[in-house]
Amino acid sequence: MIRRKRTRRQRYDDKRSNSKTYPISLCCVNFHCDGNLGYLIRSAACFGAECIHVIGSIPDRKVLNPLSGSLYDYVRIVGHANPRSFLDYAEERQIGLVAAEICEGSRPISSYVFDYSSNIALVVGQEECGVPVEILMNSDKVYIPMPGVGFCLNSSQAANILLYEATSQYELYIKQNKLAL
Repeated sequence: MIRRKRTRRQRYDDKRSNSKTYPISLCCVNFHCDGNLGYLIRSAACFGAECIHVIGSIPDRKVLNPLSGSLYDYVRIVGHANPRSFLDYAEERQIGLVAAEICEGSRPISSYVFDYSSNIALVVGQEECGVPVEILMNSDKVYIPMPGVGFCLNSSQAANILLYEATSQYELYIKQNKLAL
């Protein structure tokens, strides 16, 4: 058995000095399963998201830290009382919203081009009721094509796909703009 000489936190701290942060955040409505928020924290830390917006209650650190792979302290979590307060926050800061929802007017993520003229927030829905209508009405809507028998991903899994696509496109956006200078 190989024993690591450094703790997970020490390794995170070492990597932090070379890590990237993108003008991308996640937003979710408080989940029924605390694990989903823990997984979002881990994803946000791994992909370099600025923060996570949580509409509704936020579980205690002692619950979320183990679920997040001990990354709780590396991601800023911003709480919002309700969808309207999140929308006001986003509008005030000119944050573009992209909601993952299977609904009318939703486009496949594979053909969606993120607009990086301002920061963006990727919104995933609550397990049972999805993204609140008020947020959908103020968002670009995308869906993740699923050719298999299933039709709906877990919210944290959908967030991973959105984060991957958004950060990949951002890297390309930066490269193209550097070339244009």
